[in-house]
Amino acid sequence: MTVGGVWADVVGQPAVVAELQAAVAQPGAMTHAWLFTGPPGSGRSVAARAFAAALQCPAGGDGTCHACRTVLAGSHSDVHRVVPEGLSIGVAEVRQIVRTAGRAPSQGRWQIVVVEDADRMTEQASNTVLKMLEEPPPRTVFLLCAPSLHPDDVPVTIRSRCRVVALRAPRVEAVTEVLVRRDGIDPALAAWSAAAAGGHVGRARHLARDESARLARKAVLDIPLSLVSLAACLHAADDLIGTAKEESDKTVAEVDAVETDAVKASLGVGARGPGVAAASRGAGQLKELETRQKRRATRIGRDSLDRALVDLAALYRDALVISSTSGELTLPLAHPDRRADAVELARRIGAEGALRRNDAVLAARTALEQNVKPQIAVEALTVALRLPA
Repeated sequence: MTVGGVWADVVGQPAVVAELQAAVAQPGAMTHAWLFTGPPGSGRSVAARAFAAALQCPAGGDGTCHACRTVLAGSHSDVHRVVPEGLSIGVAEVRQIVRTAGRAPSQGRWQIVVVEDADRMTEQASNTVLKMLEEPPPRTVFLLCAPSLHPDDVPVTIRSRCRVVALRAPRVEAVTEVLVRRDGIDPALAAWSAAAAGGHVGRARHLARDESARLARKAVLDIPLSLVSLAACLHAADDLIGTAKEESDKTVAEVDAVETDAVKASLGVGARGPGVAAASRGAGQLKELETRQKRRATRIGRDSLDRALVDLAALYRDALVISSTSGELTLPLAHPDRRADAVELARRIGAEGALRRNDAVLAARTALEQNVKPQIAVEALTVALRLPA
């Protein structure tokens, strides 16, 4: 089913769209806190932003009015997004947003706070949000996004005060359709990208548009069959770390430059006369901006590395499926274009070996979450993935 207006980008979630549209149509029964859950790529934050636009829109989300356009563009004065700059969302950032959210709406019908990656809130930040949820202002709505309802992602105290909206990974066909219809991507490339991304809409679009992303994925999936010696393991670890850093540098370079230029312009850097004194007083602001940019680069690098580990785990999962199945496969492969590699891995390491290696990837992801140095965590992983002689 294809929906229009602000809902057009909510891919493959007809039940969720219907639920949110019903809530918009009945403002008297509006819930003050919503929790959007679903696996990576399911569109949690996209659905939350569409819902925020629909709540502010006089027509319930037509997608063409000033309210819809400004919410989706991130410039509406009564809609506030909290996005982690670094590896976590700190209490200072949340407190500032909460203070703003306690005010009456200035333009729209609601004050809306969208917390993307709410699972990255620190304990203090979560407690600050909880206090607001316990005594919410009458015209304030919180939209939280997290991967699951697990207490590691969302504290039980917050979950119990939210209406849960559960999203699922969209079907490959739905992702293919939206890539062709909305992004104008060639149908064959769209189908391949959707399958390779495993239903992750943003990743599928990235793969379809960027050849370097396709090459990076290939390099990651080439690793398992290359791990025939200790030297090969250490080389593969260096490649994984280097690729993540390159992606981080590429992603943040342009954004960092724009932000830095804007701050310098506001401080009068390069100006003559009175502007020189203002620029010297603004050295602290530039230092603070540089610190935030470094935190963001670290987060993007870690996210890139985590995506590579997820791809590796999926290939070992395919090997496990093949090893455990006699005859026709009963489960779809996560990397259908790399079936030959999965078959070879299944032959060389068997079901037990594939399961052990999946556990090793999970352990590496956990180590990275606990701030183990990436080089150490990834080297330990590639050694654990080494093929038997």
